[in-house]
Amino acid sequence: MNPMIEVRGLSRRFGPIIAVDGVSFDVRQGEVLGFLGPNGAGKSTTMKMITGFLAPTAGTARICGADVVARPIEAKRHIGYLPEGAPAYPDMTPASFLRFVAEIRGFKGDEMKRRIELAVARTSLASVMEQPIETLSKGFKRRVGLAQALLHDPDVLVLDEPTDGLDPNQKHEVRTLIKALAPGKAIVISTHLLDEVDAVCTRAVIISGGRLLADAKPDELAARSRHHNAVRVALEDGMDAAAVALRRLPGVAAVEEVADGEGAALLVFPRDGRAIIGEVTDLVRTAGWPVHGLRVERGRLDDVFRAITAG
Repeated sequence: MNPMIEVRGLSRRFGPIIAVDGVSFDVRQGEVLGFLGPNGAGKSTTMKMITGFLAPTAGTARICGADVVARPIEAKRHIGYLPEGAPAYPDMTPASFLRFVAEIRGFKGDEMKRRIELAVARTSLASVMEQPIETLSKGFKRRVGLAQALLHDPDVLVLDEPTDGLDPNQKHEVRTLIKALAPGKAIVISTHLLDEVDAVCTRAVIISGGRLLADAKPDELAARSRHHNAVRVALEDGMDAAAVALRRLPGVAAVEEVADGEGAALLVFPRDGRAIIGEVTDLVRTAGWPVHGLRVERGRLDDVFRAITAG
């Protein structure tokens, strides 16, 4: 199956500034690609080029086989785009704005009504449909933008910070919607929320300084964290002696004392990310330590993100 999104050597300069520098990746049907990077990394600029809103200085982007520069109308028929900031006409209501978008997309009569009703239901906009958009909260404005992106049931969704400004319940609703839509579409989500990557993305790329620095599944990225396979040991007492003994284990690289919302504990880090839970539990059992908590830590995407983008 050919990729729905094909990006090859995409670059963009603004005078002497290189905003995007030779970025390449594919997105296939059923994939939700998390596009990660610090502020100013080139995420939004890349998305604008993929959707044809900004011409690349070099490289190509194809949507369902159509080059966004050479065949822009054909490419854009396949795209639903939620831009940064979710711009809309502020004096319109969501109802009038969605009718306007539907007309542009070529829908009329009952078909227009059906598509608007479905988009409104998916984004929970019914309560604000007759309010001017300029009076809406940031979260509702974002949902209006998402509704217009979904209106024509596109093959490709490009969403720039889709949950920005939403409360936790609304974020959950949008993430659930994205997962429900994913099997039939190719989706790209720009986000700075690492929990969003865990929640909805099947793949993640990290961009910094305009360059793509990593491309892997979220769990593969998390496995590069020093916390991957670390063991958290919470003891009633005797932390110092336990730390000394744990450091002697062959698979242990380091032991650190931590104090967090769960209380004080020892964090035991493995060598080369290998599993050390067996060694640690054997020692705990043999030593007879008064343990009230023992668990294996997952890798942390924030560790990996900082290491990649700061490096």
